[in-house]
Amino acid sequence: MTTYSRTKEFEGATFVRASFKGAKMRFSDVSGVTMRAVDVDGLDIDSHDLFCGSLYVNGVDVVPLVDAELNRQFPGRELQKAETPEGLREGWVAVQAAWRETVEGTPPELRDAHVEDEWSLAQTLRHLVLATDAWLRGGILRIEQPFHEIGLMFTGAAEMGFDVSMFRTDEPTWDEILAARAERQQLVTDFLATATPELLAEERDTPWGGGDDWHPTVGASIRVILEEE
Repeated sequence: MTTYSRTKEFEGATFVRASFKGAKMRFSDVSGVTMRAVDVDGLDIDSHDLFCGSLYVNGVDVVPLVDAELNRQFPGRELQKAETPEGLREGWVAVQAAWRETVEGTPPELRDAHVEDEWSLAQTLRHLVLATDAWLRGGILRIEQPFHEIGLMFTGAAEMGFDVSMFRTDEPTWDEILAARAERQQLVTDFLATATPELLAEERDTPWGGGDDWHPTVGASIRVILEEE
């Protein structure tokens, strides 16, 4: 199967009676794409930005419907949007309870298993360590080098110019992952325990640098961590 990477040759293109059956799009921009009279049986979309915009199916914006269904499936998920310290604390407790059930209920032989090209459970936990490091230790607390060595960066980070030299290239043990994960979970718990509305309203730079014009509040940064979780 042909792979098209980092190309803009399809922007604004029109496809008529073309087949994309079985095609995969990863880390690609499909915003503003219009599909008319198309066969979408089995179409599978996953987007962490879905709830920042709209997605119309037969004239209906389905984003609120998806959001409501995910909240039904995962009690406490709606608290990731909380604006108050109390709400964020409740959201954190809910998501950690769900993770505890997942980690404890996963048999050892499935910890490194993959579904298609997605991360394994072990890799996902490593990425959550990184997310806490980036947004809490780096963004909020302004620690100069906030990252734990077992953190797992997002795909393509090195190619985008991010320094990945502080991260281990070997595979850490399960116990090492759980230890680092527990430390980072406790950091968030401790931070939220004393967070005030005034602190949540303070602005910070984005943890990824690059002169970004977006200066998220402390509260927004915590909500990013909850979204990652």
